[in-house]
Amino acid sequence: MQLTEASRDTVLKPLTTVVGIVERRNTLPILANVLIRKQAEAVEFIANDLEVQITTRSAFGVGDGAQATTVAARKLLDILRALPDASQVKMSLDDNRLTVQAGRSRFALQTMDAADYPLVNQAGQWDASFSMSQKALRELFNQVHFAMAQQDIRHYLNGLLLVLEPGKVRAVATDGHRLAHAGTALDGQTATLDVIIPRKTVHEMQRLLSDDEQSSIQVDVSTSQIRFRFDHIEVISKLIEGKYPDYRRVIPDGYDCHFEVSRETLQAALQRAAILTTDKLRGVRIQLGEHLMRLSASNAENEEAREDIEIDYPHAPLDVAFNVTYLLDVLASLKADTIRWSIQPNTSSSVLITLTGDDEFRYVVMPMRI
Repeated sequence: MQLTEASRDTVLKPLTTVVGIVERRNTLPILANVLIRKQAEAVEFIANDLEVQITTRSAFGVGDGAQATTVAARKLLDILRALPDASQVKMSLDDNRLTVQAGRSRFALQTMDAADYPLVNQAGQWDASFSMSQKALRELFNQVHFAMAQQDIRHYLNGLLLVLEPGKVRAVATDGHRLAHAGTALDGQTATLDVIIPRKTVHEMQRLLSDDEQSSIQVDVSTSQIRFRFDHIEVISKLIEGKYPDYRRVIPDGYDCHFEVSRETLQAALQRAAILTTDKLRGVRIQLGEHLMRLSASNAENEEAREDIEIDYPHAPLDVAFNVTYLLDVLASLKADTIRWSIQPNTSSSVLITLTGDDEFRYVVMPMRI
């Protein structure tokens, strides 16, 4: 029985959208599959890893009947990618096998029963709902995502804190050595709620969201789930349970020594200095003096790198070291021409990086010993 018929790109686009969360190794073999559901001309592709589920909806079904099956997601993706761009693709389901035809090419794939596919049970009630532009949400995630922990035993750090306040939404991420904070105004948002979004879900949303200010996204939040709906796509994710650290206590507010520096100039200098650091010791030394910022790095082979940057710095001298990766991460994520450093000389305290004209973005990096 024929399921669908459409151009290769028409089928490839929704499949590519969902296949990103499919793991190559799964405890449940069916999770390596994509669920295909057809009702008349409406076709859904669904992928699920038990933590996050992505659904896409298209209109290239054939016939009036309803059909559903699951097939190896990456196999189907590889087949479609290998077909000529202008191919017309037909998919049919017969005797528990999915047949994919395009011109003189024909593939028969084993399937698994759609009834065995573990779909996410959606929350019965959402505690908060709001809409915003896809670009605004993508930029919010982009400004903080790099500070999330990776496989930390403190599981609540392996995600992003989403803070809802009346008229505002904030995003916070920290791995215990650095903290990134960003926020944006939100019309019509009245709820007060804090939730932790898993790292994988954040990265998938960064991949899927567009930079179009005119394209909106609907976000629904409960205490256990978050749902994103946009562009015929639905993403439902579990939330991480746990008590997130009080980010307000980490962000310093008493620093009275500030200077501005070109983001690109500093980024390029740090990239050059990082060449002579090692994987185990990624430290770069920063010395601040009158109108000068000196960056230096060395390694066990007694090799050294040094860069001088002119700055407007009339304050007391400071000699401190930071993980160069932590500094490069934030510089790569920002679009501003100039960044603002705030420090407290004669202490071994953190540095606060902010943006001129953006009171919401704050990035705190703890010093290190080298």
